[in-house]
Amino acid sequence: MKAYKVFNPDWTCNGFKYEVGRTYEMKEEPILCEKGFHACARMQDCFSYYNFDPKNKVAEVKLMGKIIGKDGDKQACNKIKIVKEITWEQMLVMVNTGRGNSGHSNSGYYNSGNRNSGHSNSGNRNSGNSNSGDSNSGHSNSGHSNSGHINSGYGNSGNSNSGHYNSGNWNSGNWNSGNRNSGYFNSITSDEILVFNKPCKRKLWDNCTKPNFIFFDLTRWIPFSDMTDDEKKNNPQAETTGGYLKTLDYKEAWRQAYDNADKKDIELLKALPNFDAKVFEEITGIKVK
Repeated sequence: MKAYKVFNPDWTCNGFKYEVGRTYEMKEEPILCEKGFHACARMQDCFSYYNFDPKNKVAEVKLMGKIIGKDGDKQACNKIKIVKEITWEQMLVMVNTGRGNSGHSNSGYYNSGNRNSGHSNSGNRNSGNSNSGDSNSGHSNSGHSNSGHINSGYGNSGNSNSGHYNSGNWNSGNWNSGNRNSGYFNSITSDEILVFNKPCKRKLWDNCTKPNFIFFDLTRWIPFSDMTDDEKKNNPQAETTGGYLKTLDYKEAWRQAYDNADKKDIELLKALPNFDAKVFEEITGIKVK
């Protein structure tokens, strides 16, 4: 069985030193993750277990004898041959389908992060372009888990937000479904902010306990092994990237977070300053009993 293996810079792995061209065998039965010679059928799977470090050695190997784990992302055997060394430059071409990537498992171009299907990303698991954050499905985001564009905050489905969890645009505050919330042309910091459309002392808001579920992700990484046939058909790059980034609708993400919240979190929600069930429903689509 053809496979790939990563070694330390001195060709050692778990304290044992290997040489290219040699065959190694053990009498014991292999046990996955415990005993035997381990390798991966897909090059990109190696870096789930080894550091993505250009100082490390990479080799094509041949697994022989008793082989286990053939259906997984890692295999073990009791006989292995180190067939040939693969240079770091050759490896980058093998693990990426795009060009100019310094990361791995990318199907786009010029990514320095990993598992990107877009282009020019320095973060990881982006399906958009020019993101420096992680798990963005939009473009030009420096924050994380955004499905909109040009956001520096987190969890935004709108555009040009520097705050978090906004479905509107150009917000510097959080959890807004409207646009341009924060005020304009102020040279002082007001001790009041709007919470649920009503004035609230900033100190009161800052000191209150927020429910955990309101800090949610708009994107979710689905491993290739967990994808449905339809998802694989609609995301042909997923085999290279090891999965795909599923984007949740803003209100769908709210609903999943709310449904997974415990009773204590729901009580904390209702205890927020100025809590208004109608306003909360306008933003999230959720009716709070």
